[in-house]
Amino acid sequence: MSEPVLSVRGLEVTFIGGGRPVPAVRGVDFDVYPNEVLGIVGESGSGKSVTSLAITGLLPDTARVKGSIRLGDVEMTEADREILRQMRGQDVGMIFQDPATTLNPVFTVGRQVTEGQVAHGQIQALRARERSIELLREVDIPDPDGRVLQYPHQFSGGMRQRAVIAMAMAGRPRLIIADEPTTALDVTVQAQVLSVLAKRQADTGAAVILITHDLGVVAEVAHRVAVMYGGRIVETGPVAEIFKRPRHPYTVGLLQSLPRIDSVDERLVPIPGQPPNPALLPTGCTFHPRCPIGCDRAICRSEEPPLRAVGEVHHSACHYAEEVARLFADAMPSDRIPASVVARAAAAGPPLLAVDGLKVHFPIKAGILRRRVGWVRAVDGVSLTVGPGETVGLVGESGCGKTTTGRAIMGLIKATGGSIRFDGQEVTRLSPGELRKARRHMQYIFQDPYSSLNPIKTVGDIVAEPLHIHGLYEEMGGGARITELFELVGLPRTVLGRYPREFSGGQKQRIGIARALALQPRLLILDEPVAALDVSIQAQIINLLQDLQKELGLAYLFIAHDLSVVRHISDRVAVMYLGRIVEESEKATLYETPVHPYTQSLLSAVPVPDPDARQTRRRIVLEGDIPNPAKPPSGCYFHPRCFRATERCRVEEPAFEPYPGLPTRSACHHAGPLEAVGSRRGASS
Repeated sequence: MSEPVLSVRGLEVTFIGGGRPVPAVRGVDFDVYPNEVLGIVGESGSGKSVTSLAITGLLPDTARVKGSIRLGDVEMTEADREILRQMRGQDVGMIFQDPATTLNPVFTVGRQVTEGQVAHGQIQALRARERSIELLREVDIPDPDGRVLQYPHQFSGGMRQRAVIAMAMAGRPRLIIADEPTTALDVTVQAQVLSVLAKRQADTGAAVILITHDLGVVAEVAHRVAVMYGGRIVETGPVAEIFKRPRHPYTVGLLQSLPRIDSVDERLVPIPGQPPNPALLPTGCTFHPRCPIGCDRAICRSEEPPLRAVGEVHHSACHYAEEVARLFADAMPSDRIPASVVARAAAAGPPLLAVDGLKVHFPIKAGILRRRVGWVRAVDGVSLTVGPGETVGLVGESGCGKTTTGRAIMGLIKATGGSIRFDGQEVTRLSPGELRKARRHMQYIFQDPYSSLNPIKTVGDIVAEPLHIHGLYEEMGGGARITELFELVGLPRTVLGRYPREFSGGQKQRIGIARALALQPRLLILDEPVAALDVSIQAQIINLLQDLQKELGLAYLFIAHDLSVVRHISDRVAVMYLGRIVEESEKATLYETPVHPYTQSLLSAVPVPDPDARQTRRRIVLEGDIPNPAKPPSGCYFHPRCFRATERCRVEEPAFEPYPGLPTRSACHHAGPLEAVGSRRGASS
């Protein structure tokens, strides 16, 4: 094996301030080699990002760093600012999670892509534009000659991230650090970005550190994995070893709490509790309060286990690594069952919610007089139903109209046309007072629980607010009802007087659910309710939602872009594209026999947490981005990106109609199973 590009030994990072010191990273060791991808995984607060910032010298002045960070022959912990600046410009490229904050909004993308090379004298300023066009072309930005003069706000999210990759790899650095590079992206855009990153790495031979909480991404692209918890690496080894034979209970917990698109559990197995506060770490093994093996063993409570070899190239920081291996081997075959086995009976009787031809068009105004010059067709003829006690998943890329559909159903956005009937009542014609009464029985849960919770009110007052608004506080039990709601979502009554800032993300989402349940609704519209949560906390919320549905008979409209989560929780699934539903079916049928090329593309792009699937899965990488809803394509809206498109698709709009032999409706001239129809443009691989 060649010499490592980066060697980290005994890395410690402690933050000092007004209170006690906070140890964020505690004795981390690892190497990264040329042409290798090292995946670093763990929950929020585990020390992943702090480790990357220490490597690049970007920590704030309040951080105290100990240990060794060697990039080639240079010891970075002893380097002055100028050496660090040169290193960041020439030897290390950084890809951050949010490209919108990485790119300067007042400079063109082309200027920013080559700014580092010009500043470090790698290219002359006169050649910068030509080089920017080359780099944008290398990361598959369409029309690089025109895009080079555009600004970040004129790029889509996926194109911005690809531009950041071009910027990070412009000088052919030896090391690339990618910190959650695909977290905020749709699954199709994520596939594009990972493909570009892999291609650029192959071209340059760079070493890559991929920091993520998405185990599916790690399984698809990483060679080795380091699992972090409480500021330490608790397990490390080759990707196949980690996924098939984990030797630390935390790694087992992460794998078992993960919804999978290739199989589904009757119930996820979340890690109990919350990640530890770095300022108040438990004694002994930091994982022992949440560990099914070590929670009641004296050695785990008193002695921190070293990271020791449990195989030739496999290490674990657990006193009972061998016992972990046996438990995982025993648990997985019985707990994981094929998705097609899990099915709930369809709801009988009339639907609780019936949406027919829903349209939401926003006017485009221009000129001094602000006259209307066009329409943004955000939702353009959506029809769907949700039965009592049923969960319908609504999926699609960002900008397809999912959230607008949910908010229009709730009455938060005015519908332009169509019908919305809830429990037999047409809600689009109700007066504001009548709509408020109808909304008592359908409630909305937002993606970001913090922005939907009033920061100046206690959580008890927040949950009680709907009861006060409807004049039902005393009638529904007053304080006893609020306590009951908190206990229903797994929170103790002792937290009623606390404020939202004092809770974790998962706890805030539980509070949002409690507020939504206060008025005893029959339908919940859940808009990306677990998108911002760590995988273990996500599993807790998914299990809670399923328990509440069984206990209270709730119906769910579950809006999400994570198709693995949707498969786990839904009974039926509707797929949206550019304001329209293009395929709808029972869950098992849609996931196992999709007939619309867009659905097939979405499903093929979902990462599977199984390293063996890298070579066997068929991947369809969509070309381009979702079109502008103000200027939709003629004919089938999907035809510019479709691998089956023909001339008919360009001129004739397909009808949304039943597909023969399946409980499926689809809007496609060439609908059919992928194997039967095949590819007409060669976009699949």
